[in-house]
Amino acid sequence: MEVEPKLAAGHRTCAGCPVPLIVRTVLGATDNPIVATVATGCLEVATTIYPETSWKIPIIHSAFENAAATISGIEVAHWVLLKKKEKQAKVEGVEKLEKDLGYQLKDNIKFIAFGGDGGTYDIGLQSLSGALERGHDFLYICYNNEGYMNTGGQRSGSTSRGASTSTTPAGKVTDGKMQFKKNLTEICVAHDIPYCAQASPFDLVDLKNKVKKALKIKGPKFINVLSPCPTVWKFPTSNLMEVLKTAVDTKFWPIYEVENGKYTINYTPQDILPVEDFLKTQKRFAHLFKSSSGQRVIEEIQRRIDLEWEKLKDK
Repeated sequence: MEVEPKLAAGHRTCAGCPVPLIVRTVLGATDNPIVATVATGCLEVATTIYPETSWKIPIIHSAFENAAATISGIEVAHWVLLKKKEKQAKVEGVEKLEKDLGYQLKDNIKFIAFGGDGGTYDIGLQSLSGALERGHDFLYICYNNEGYMNTGGQRSGSTSRGASTSTTPAGKVTDGKMQFKKNLTEICVAHDIPYCAQASPFDLVDLKNKVKKALKIKGPKFINVLSPCPTVWKFPTSNLMEVLKTAVDTKFWPIYEVENGKYTINYTPQDILPVEDFLKTQKRFAHLFKSSSGQRVIEEIQRRIDLEWEKLKDK
């Protein structure tokens, strides 16, 4: 029996964009009812152009900075209504309450928030941190394309060192972005939440299994999913899977999970590649291969990746 997708075709995402693939995999990982909030960004703009929507589930479009706060409010409101249902049912029956509300109350709803790295690493970090600290029962999915792609490709806290962006253009002054990316996954782990992970459309089975596991766990969960942007990273759309595979084979994007403080590396490359193999797949790093200063940046990136990989293995 064919299952109708919870995100319909006909949206306006760019050719080769992996975000719809990520969203469909996440939404398809459970048969439970889902209520979602979607932060302003590529996903929201491309799927909810008024008066149309690609979503087949209830969603709330939140502002750029408050997807986690929005899903927190939804989760608490649902909990309050369930308590009211339990109390009022004893007096006048569930049917009257649900008639007054206009919908049927269910106790198996899953709450999911979607946000890009701009709305997660930067603008929405305080909202996410607060929701994790308060312990709300929800899953946060960050589709991580390393920049503000919806507004022109500006750098974000997730943008890689050395990348040329509209706000950190490579030239005579700098070799692209001067800072290393923020390790948001580990920041979320530091909140002592029950489940945290990194995933990639390179392995959709791994992503789906992680979502399934997360949705069975009570409390806040966070999954950081790499989402290469062909438009701003500047690579042919047909090369998406090559870019994704090279990202994990160079250790640029480790695939791992942390469940109740226990680390598990889900993918260890059989043949570890140098990071320059990943950088060469995208024109945003092309300038690094044209100068001695750019070569030094590549060496810095390699040292950083090797250090982070060893730290991850030790954990």
